[in-house]
Amino acid sequence: MTTFDTLNVTRHDKFVVVELNRPAQRNAINAAMVTELHRVCADLERHPQILIVTGAGDDFAAGADIAELRVRGRDEALAGINRAVFDRIAALPLPTIAAVEGYALGGGAELAYACDIRIAGAGAQFGNPEPGLGILAAAGASYRLAELVGKSVAKQVILGARVLDAQSALRHGLVSDVVDAGGALTAAHILAERIGRSSALALRLSKAVIDAASPHPLLDDLAQAVLFESPDKAARMTRFLEKSHA
Repeated sequence: MTTFDTLNVTRHDKFVVVELNRPAQRNAINAAMVTELHRVCADLERHPQILIVTGAGDDFAAGADIAELRVRGRDEALAGINRAVFDRIAALPLPTIAAVEGYALGGGAELAYACDIRIAGAGAQFGNPEPGLGILAAAGASYRLAELVGKSVAKQVILGARVLDAQSALRHGLVSDVVDAGGALTAAHILAERIGRSSALALRLSKAVIDAASPHPLLDDLAQAVLFESPDKAARMTRFLEKSHA
């Protein structure tokens, strides 16, 4: 990956950290950031790694860039500018983690929803205030949030303008953990290291079968068949048996 204007990208051995880097705008997601997120996705599609997404400064992302949204029309809406990149992030081969501090609102919340796992700092807040601006939460909230927290809570957030604080998000299953404010990224690093100890192929196929759109016993069997033939599986199980008999 080369340099970016709106992101800070740091590559580790097992994972990549992408920091949204517009802190003066509370990391509002603009067209330039969308373009750069597509570049990150293209790289992770070619060379799969675990992804951590976080925000610079005090917030994850306080929404899409309203100045840009105000001048977008029908054609831009039909292009699904933000929705397309969030869907691409959701479809990345290996697990993705959102490390959320402060505000994750509008498009920022939808980016967090697109990740596989979310970790929240104690001051995190999730919300979708789009109807108050005369628009739809159309970059994934309308279908992802209900899957994550149930339709009733999703309607409270999208229709009732409810903001979920960190503890509410934990109670409803939106986040996996709540840590001290400022600690979400560190916790995400620890989680990514733990995930990275698993078989990359097993993770990739496990994510694919979990995200399949309908019951899929044959898909599970096919994925398992691939894994059963992998040298990694044999090596891992041999190490397990040797350790248990030591």
